[in-house]
Amino acid sequence: MLSNPQTLKPSNYQTYSINCNGRLVQLDTPKIMGILNLTPDSFSDGGKFNDEKPALEHAEKLLKEGAGILDIGPQSTRPNAEFLTSEEEIKRIGNVISKIKKEFPEALISLDTFYAETVRFGFNEGIDMINDISGGQYDEKMFDTAAETQLPYILMHVNSSYETMHDKIKFEDITLEVNRYFSEKTNELLQKGVKDIILDPGFGFGKTVEDQMKMINEVEYLGFEKFPLLIGISRKSFIYKPLGKSPLDINEETQKLHMKVLEQGAKILRVHDVAEAQETVHQFLRKK
Repeated sequence: MLSNPQTLKPSNYQTYSINCNGRLVQLDTPKIMGILNLTPDSFSDGGKFNDEKPALEHAEKLLKEGAGILDIGPQSTRPNAEFLTSEEEIKRIGNVISKIKKEFPEALISLDTFYAETVRFGFNEGIDMINDISGGQYDEKMFDTAAETQLPYILMHVNSSYETMHDKIKFEDITLEVNRYFSEKTNELLQKGVKDIILDPGFGFGKTVEDQMKMINEVEYLGFEKFPLLIGISRKSFIYKPLGKSPLDINEETQKLHMKVLEQGAKILRVHDVAEAQETVHQFLRKK
């Protein structure tokens, strides 16, 4: 039985730690992952931070507002985004990672890529974790590379190819489907020697609005109580489109959903609006 709400115990009170390049990071208190897109075409902030100076300035802003992790993305994965090779990703990253590490040595850096070669570059520049939206499906070398680096690996649920990542699938039971996928992929990662795994249910990728709201309501039943959960719903269309709003006008609704997933045991919130998410975390901690 992979995901029956009647038989699974909620994971709200689980505590976790991850080894980030020799630094033990406790996840007993929820962490904020601030999004830093080095892209001209991301759906809500494309072109704002794709030069080194504004990227460093935004990194500083995110950290000051309370981000414990910076998630650096060299390639947009929104629908109809420009497809980049690993070489193009590496060129776009340039010296941003090493300069952030020099300016803010305490900052944890996650690299958002589905390429093993980009991970190797990032590892040499000092990244602390891998955020692979593909679950190792878009580059057959990814899981081996994650094992070689021994970095924490964020495993996201997504459709099986780059071309179909945003194709909407109506699953018979989305929670069962996501847990089945997590079971298969975590077993493969563990067998290869990846020790620290973080699970991301993949909001915004190939799922109906109804299924995504179902996932919000059943976050506590994801992850088998073995792995910490990352939730990335910031500025996602399943929130703003039904409301007839823009991605930038749903902060209140997003924070309510953030509170809901925190109450169900989520350990990392991946967000654009760090200050607002940090306040939600503080409210959650005051309620505990």
